[in-house]
Amino acid sequence: MPALIAAFFVTIALAIVSLFVGVSDVSLTSLLSGGMDGRPGEVLLISRIPRTIALVLAGASMAISGLVMQMIVRNRFVEPGTTGTSESATLGFLTVTLLAPGWPLMAKMAVAALFALGGTALFLRVLRAIPLRDVLLVPLVGIMLGGIIGALGAFIAYRANLMGSLLAWNMGDFSGVIRGRYELLWFGLAGCVLAYIAADRFTVAGMGKDFTTNLGLNYRHVMFLGLLIVSVVSAVVLVSVGSIPFLGLIVPNLVSMLIGDNMRRTVPWVAIGGAGMVLACDIVGRIIRYPYEIPISVVMGVVGAVLFLYLLLRTPRGAK
Repeated sequence: MPALIAAFFVTIALAIVSLFVGVSDVSLTSLLSGGMDGRPGEVLLISRIPRTIALVLAGASMAISGLVMQMIVRNRFVEPGTTGTSESATLGFLTVTLLAPGWPLMAKMAVAALFALGGTALFLRVLRAIPLRDVLLVPLVGIMLGGIIGALGAFIAYRANLMGSLLAWNMGDFSGVIRGRYELLWFGLAGCVLAYIAADRFTVAGMGKDFTTNLGLNYRHVMFLGLLIVSVVSAVVLVSVGSIPFLGLIVPNLVSMLIGDNMRRTVPWVAIGGAGMVLACDIVGRIIRYPYEIPISVVMGVVGAVLFLYLLLRTPRGAK
């Protein structure tokens, strides 16, 4: 518990730093001299605070969705980005943008979530049809499925002259987050709460269908709840800030290495770890080429790829 509290305060410290990093001069001195009605106060209220809240919500929820995905698939190397879930959400958002451009953002998010749910269910169906003997084949199957769905989305976007929009959805970036444009991410927090409430059920489901059924749990219901959490979180993050690669894969694995696989214990760690990692990567992206910004998907992609390789190299072949 002391370590978890320490991690929480480190994340709070990163959030405070995030409030004061950027092109506009927002500091304690400028806020005290100009008040909340001055320009620094406006920037803080309209941009910096919403951006920091969005970073925390997106980071925590994407990390939790990766944890849930790994429990229901029973594989450590899957996350929404390696199972076709993110690509399916993108395809759904593209489809509804083309067919019903006047729909409110909430309705478009719901369609993207339905597509994500369908894509993830298709991934699980493919897994059941293929006799997998190597733990690394599971994410490879997901990456191939995601590649097919992504290629279909790219073709449609190209024909509809929406390649720019498709690139923006696939490129996670918090620079455009302002007040009124991030509130959908609170659905991600709801997903985190649901995952914590059902943590014991997911832990049991991670031991297999027969074991779950013998304990009196409805395996299908647990799986559907997990798919629903992953799909909704993937859709709201995609619609709000774009895709964030590797986050749902790296954070749960690092937490598992430190404190084990009991989901009841790991959910708070994964949520705080995901929020902290996204905050740290976003701060780095803002200061490394100051006054310009590097999108968080680029920073997270580099950091995540290095950590992913480390996890692959340290995992014995055939281990689960």
